[in-house]
Amino acid sequence: MTRRIFDSHLHIIDERFPLEANNGYLPPQFTAHDYQRAVAELGGGAGGTGGADSEVLGGVVVSGSFQAFDHGYLLDALRTLGPTFVGVANVEPTASDDELRALADTGVRGVRFNLYRGGSAGPESILALGQRAWDVAGMHVELYLDAADLETLEPVISSLPKASIDHFGMTDHHRNALLRLVSGGVRVKATGFGRVEMDVASVLRQIHAENPEALMFGTDLPSTRAPRPFSPRDIDLVVETLGDPQSIDAVLYRNAARFYVVDAQNS
Repeated sequence: MTRRIFDSHLHIIDERFPLEANNGYLPPQFTAHDYQRAVAELGGGAGGTGGADSEVLGGVVVSGSFQAFDHGYLLDALRTLGPTFVGVANVEPTASDDELRALADTGVRGVRFNLYRGGSAGPESILALGQRAWDVAGMHVELYLDAADLETLEPVISSLPKASIDHFGMTDHHRNALLRLVSGGVRVKATGFGRVEMDVASVLRQIHAENPEALMFGTDLPSTRAPRPFSPRDIDLVVETLGDPQSIDAVLYRNAARFYVVDAQNS
């Protein structure tokens, strides 16, 4: 049986569009076609590579720090990848309501605050921009942060209408705060297994037990700057940790497909 995947977190790097060095770093090119080739290999059976018989049916193109506030690459990638792919963009706090609506009309579902690496609006804008993006365009907030910051950010995040946190929050800091947010409806991306500082299996179990709808798996391709890039065996870890077929399908596919309101098959 093929496991269906909704890839909640991927990056596209296309040199035809503006790129800005972040702390001196510019990533290598990874186009929408490169992504399609990479995930097509997941359906090739076991072959000793892990992630056997998995199929990506949709996903989320996320703006990186190196793309700053350029949206041209994102809109082009969404046209290439098709209607089951949506976007999350870095948005300037000064963006007008009309600009937010225009992004939503092209498939952008969320506003990203990259507190970990920069290149986006800062933490002082989370509440105002996050609430406005939701009110005028139905776009939620996504946060790339170190869980060490949850001590101060928990009240802000819990006030947002709809939010998610990237890469499990990166570290083990303030796990109780993360679980409180999860209990209150905040989603957590099960992504970046090779970049986080934690026991991934243990965190998967804790978050899933707190809220079975919270975890959203993603490849994090092409895994820019990660000590270990995405491996199909990351899919195997989810399967082995959760065990139950319904839980596995929720984390690999259903939770994210519903969160991003994508017309995906039998979500």
